[in-house]
Amino acid sequence: QVQLVESGGGLVQAGGSLRLSCAASGRTFSSYTMGWFRQAPGKEREFVAAISWSDDNTYYADSVKGRFTISRDNAKNTVYLQMNSLKPEDTAVYYCAARYSNYYSDSPYKYDYWGQGTQVTVSS
Repeated sequence: QVQLVESGGGLVQAGGSLRLSCAASGRTFSSYTMGWFRQAPGKEREFVAAISWSDDNTYYADSVKGRFTISRDNAKNTVYLQMNSLKPEDTAVYYCAARYSNYYSDSPYKYDYWGQGTQVTVSS
């Protein structure tokens, strides 16, 4: 069993920044790719970013490239999402997910474990 707990969401003005954290427990993560997804009201869950746990490769959705940065701290089993230059369209519930593979995927169906989500609201 893997547990993922997100934190760091909140309300921020457009142009501001937030850093989300995802603390993982229950298993070693040397073979897990970690991802961030988001879901706005009435929309499907969409891929935001992913990081391969073992080789540190990163992947981003076009909509966040250049503004968001995913990183991880192996010693703390924690993944981060630094979000800069936030826009109102970034408003959503953000979810952390773990995939038992060293290969990235942008499909939420390919991820095995999910956190409970954290709300990010960007005001204009």
